[in-house]
Amino acid sequence: MAGTVHRSWNAASRKSTRGTEESPWIRRLLIGIAFGFCGVFLLLPLANVFSQALADGWKAFGGSLVTPDTRAAIRLTLLVAAISVPLNMVFGVAAAWTIARFEFPGKPLLITLIDLPFSVSPVVAGLIYVIVFGLQGYLGPWLDERNIQVIFATPGIVLATIFVTLPFVARELIPLMQAQGSEPEQAALTLGASGWQTFWHVTLPSVKWALLYGVILCNSRAMGEFGAVSVVSGHITGRTDTMPLRIEKLFVGFQGAAAFSVATLLTLLALVTLLLKTWLEWRQQRDHDSAQTSPEDSDSATPLDP
Repeated sequence: MAGTVHRSWNAASRKSTRGTEESPWIRRLLIGIAFGFCGVFLLLPLANVFSQALADGWKAFGGSLVTPDTRAAIRLTLLVAAISVPLNMVFGVAAAWTIARFEFPGKPLLITLIDLPFSVSPVVAGLIYVIVFGLQGYLGPWLDERNIQVIFATPGIVLATIFVTLPFVARELIPLMQAQGSEPEQAALTLGASGWQTFWHVTLPSVKWALLYGVILCNSRAMGEFGAVSVVSGHITGRTDTMPLRIEKLFVGFQGAAAFSVATLLTLLALVTLLLKTWLEWRQQRDHDSAQTSPEDSDSATPLDP
């Protein structure tokens, strides 16, 4: 009787598996569509960027990258990213810890606010800061009396960039920390670890790959942001032009080769981001597989060194 049931179960399993399989020509068609779509809409435009940048030769390519205005745009882009990314990293870790570990009034509202930059147009975000900090805005007269300039200056660009990149780190950490639960931290605290020891030795190592992934995405978006920065920057050449704004200004000014030369820097940034993303996913999967093949006794823990 048991053998009959086992054979029936195997037959049903094979039948179910066959029901989910596609014929070879369907698989080839779907794979061809996927690769063809990526080739036409992704690879060809990227190849065209490099082709246009080198249209006048390597000398012209290098010369367009070392002009004073372009160098100023590169410096400003790096400065904005250097300020906004660490701030978003600190906020993302704090917000993820708060949401994943505590229950409090307004928690759904906090999650909604974190997702807000995903749904608000970057141009609208820039206008919000103009309304608040502009000369005719709510705080504009007060700032002007103290000779503090936010709009059409670096502070406004930093604020707009922080707004549009705010969700990236938090959104990578929140689901992971919620899935992991708080048992490891509670065990460390029970064994005498302090709050900071628990964070550095238990929490942070468990979310390090997701944190790095979120930081990489945040940095890529910070350097490539156009809409919000365009509104608050004022497009002052040599002062408030970031790399995306510089590309637009060169292209509109009929300096196509120079525009594509600067665009190659952002394209290379995107490629580096993709490689780092792939590497982090591989490392994370390898660590996960290692933990599955050689599990440690999670119930036995040792006190953390002070």
